[in-house]
Amino acid sequence: MNANLERKTGPGAQDKAYLSDLESLRKRAREQIMKGAVTPSFPEADRKAIAELLNTALATEIVCVLRYKRHYFATHGIRAKFVSQEFLEHANEEQAHADQIAARIVQLGEDPDLNPATLLSRSHAEYDESTTLRGMLEADLIAERIAIESYREMINFIGPRDPTSRRLLESILAQEEEHAEDLVDLLEDVPKE
Repeated sequence: MNANLERKTGPGAQDKAYLSDLESLRKRAREQIMKGAVTPSFPEADRKAIAELLNTALATEIVCVLRYKRHYFATHGIRAKFVSQEFLEHANEEQAHADQIAARIVQLGEDPDLNPATLLSRSHAEYDESTTLRGMLEADLIAERIAIESYREMINFIGPRDPTSRRLLESILAQEEEHAEDLVDLLEDVPKE
């Protein structure tokens, strides 16, 4: 077919545009082969804005990994043994999030920003040096709540422009919500100081 778009309709269906010029599609794919997943249908301004947003999420996840790792190693006492395992589990899951986000940034044709000098300033979460078990749990719960709100805002910003990044952030959001619930449960069993 020579037409770029052909309108297809059906009973009860809304008008939908379908790509029908397969030769043009194939030609563009061959000409731009080294751009990987980045195609002309993804506007550069959107792609760059989303990559920048993902770099903020990456910094947040890395700071969370460091905070959870510190809490894992800094816990003391019999009550802390169980909680420290939760800190380690969360640290490992946050590291997996960071890896997924970094991989997506690369798919978008950008570089993940792992500069240690700027990680904390780009992160939505804060690092924490609490020395009590309750203080650590509270700091982690606050960070999870910040992450939950931040991811919701990022998901809304991305909207339909990048379904892959949106789905990635939605899956991370679901796990951050689980972390928050875990921390609430743990906090209920730790006496106030």
